[in-house]
Amino acid sequence: MTTTTGAGSRTARRTTKRRTTTRRTPRRAARATLFGAALALLTGAALAAPPPATATTTATAASTATATTPLWFDGRAATEVSVTPAGSGDGAGARFTDGYGREVVLRGFNVSGETKLAENGGLPFADAADARASAAALRTLTGGNAVRFLLSWAYAEPEPGVVDTAYLRRATDQIKALRAAGLRVFPDFHQDLHSRYLFDKDSWYTGDGAPRWAVEAGAYPRESCGICVMWGQNITQNQAVKSATRDFWTNRTLTLRDGSTRPVQTAFLDTAQTTMTYLARNLTAEEFAGVVGFDPYNEPYAGEYAAGQDSRAWEREVLWPFYEKFRARMDAAGWRDKPLFAEPNMFWNANLDFARQPGGLLDAGAAGPRYVFNTHFYDQKAISGIFMWGKAEDGQYVNDFTTVRDRAAALGTTGIVSEFGHPLNGLTADKAPTVNKAMYQALDSRLSGASWWANATRSGPVLSSTQWQWDIYSGRHREAMNGNPDKILTEADAWNDEDLSAVRQDASGRAVLRQDARLLDRIYPDAVAGRTVAFTYEDRSRDGATDTTGTTTGTPLTWNRIPATMPETARLVGTGRYGVLAWRSQGPTRAPTQLHLPAGFTPDGTTVISDLGTATGLPAYTAQGETADHPLATAPEQGTTADDPLTTANRLLLTAPPASDTAGTVHYALIAEAPATPELRAAAQRELAAWAAGLA
Repeated sequence: MTTTTGAGSRTARRTTKRRTTTRRTPRRAARATLFGAALALLTGAALAAPPPATATTTATAASTATATTPLWFDGRAATEVSVTPAGSGDGAGARFTDGYGREVVLRGFNVSGETKLAENGGLPFADAADARASAAALRTLTGGNAVRFLLSWAYAEPEPGVVDTAYLRRATDQIKALRAAGLRVFPDFHQDLHSRYLFDKDSWYTGDGAPRWAVEAGAYPRESCGICVMWGQNITQNQAVKSATRDFWTNRTLTLRDGSTRPVQTAFLDTAQTTMTYLARNLTAEEFAGVVGFDPYNEPYAGEYAAGQDSRAWEREVLWPFYEKFRARMDAAGWRDKPLFAEPNMFWNANLDFARQPGGLLDAGAAGPRYVFNTHFYDQKAISGIFMWGKAEDGQYVNDFTTVRDRAAALGTTGIVSEFGHPLNGLTADKAPTVNKAMYQALDSRLSGASWWANATRSGPVLSSTQWQWDIYSGRHREAMNGNPDKILTEADAWNDEDLSAVRQDASGRAVLRQDARLLDRIYPDAVAGRTVAFTYEDRSRDGATDTTGTTTGTPLTWNRIPATMPETARLVGTGRYGVLAWRSQGPTRAPTQLHLPAGFTPDGTTVISDLGTATGLPAYTAQGETADHPLATAPEQGTTADDPLTTANRLLLTAPPASDTAGTVHYALIAEAPATPELRAAAQRELAAWAAGLA
């Protein structure tokens, strides 16, 4: 395959981003107000739109601030992630682990839908400086440790057989910036509706993915969705989209303008291999260690099934063989030790019966640790505005996410929900705070809050996830839709009327959240020295909207109440946020258990109650060699800064002394954002010790 630094490499860097008027036809504007949200169930694709802003940080300060000095257990061993198969250690299911053998949870966002647009040349950011600012904001405002990094086939291979190395270089520079902030990365070759080049310049809709030459060679019919209220209906109603998607999966041989021929799927695989090879060679060993794996194809769907074929047969006969081909390309590109993030048929877990299709990679056998079960989840009932009245409740999605855990276990691997969310404005925006809270709850545990304390042994593994999406250009775009200069889109995501970004920039250029900071900035177990037995986090997030000042309205939601049998623990927690982690040791581990501490959990004001000790006012982590001076301590998150409070995020470090860390020992820790007297801490410790005894 030929590479070039010229062809197709358009740098659409913006020195200023100004709001302009978005031109919409009356018919197009009316679509957003119709009952048609119900038809979003036909997509399974992202259809969310956030409210105004929340917590703030400086996006620009991160470019010059000095990063914290890594602790002895930071660096490559802590960053690299692999899948440890079931049967290892204590015999529990497969999970992500780091170089110290600690159980790892990936939490973060998709970066970003900007890749779908032309304005930045098919990349998430205009340049590496914006990537650094965005990464600093993500780390500081949410404590996220991972991103799904979107790539574009159209920009990677603008001409047949010609890979644009300038595009790959810019992508690599942006990944380097994310890695420098301590973020793990897994790239995703993204597509929606196959390609933007299927759509006319005056179309109501657009797509992304395949390059122009592949569409032109396909000679597809003029696109038309008919009566479509939501863009996702094109998946099943637009014949051009259906035919092009089918051709990709059947690897149709295309005849190009010069008379040469090229199988379309093979062309994609060639470009993917070249891309992965470039990344492996141009990232340092330390940077590449934090590249977790690769997501080959966003939201796969057949387009059109062959005669007699259903979705399950298509997964078995077409989709899984594609993943095996991609797996071989990963191996050849130097990614042998990194898993493939395999998505099933996008409709496999639709939560409306008439939209669900059989699937979930049911016939893939024991895929094992070279694959990760990778799925999306959107509540189609809630999005519809018809099939779910009212707001989400405690435990609403525990069954849906339990199914994800179970499918991953059946495949002999771990799982990740790489897209989830809910519209944050529009007809069903009032549901967003509760829907998102319930989704995070289900990621944390198999249990509802009401049943957690009594049944904590059934809590299950914490699911890794990346929310859709994190776009610092939200509301500040300048995108010519389908190349049409008379349709300049500036608002929201500037793509098919979506508005999903959890972040935006204010007038001063600061990154600010558009959702409740209490919801997004969460305690979660980043790395556990053993196996998680049970975890929960009560975020006390509000059920109202977030305005442009960052204020979230509504009633605080408390779904996980301390039981009456633990009155001193309840008194200690009060009305504040708290998290509980219980984990089973697999024997002395060199590196500590590590949890993210949200803003507000200050070292001086945070209380920890654990079998390892109790404390209000936590010391900074220090050690003699690899021996911690304190079992309970804090430190800045790796990749954040220590000299600027606006660009610092903190972590809690729990170190079990070797003598009390024999295999099978159950440890516990309650983390509360309230100070407590020694007497109250001792009383709560007695209650928690009695509770934890039931977990052994």
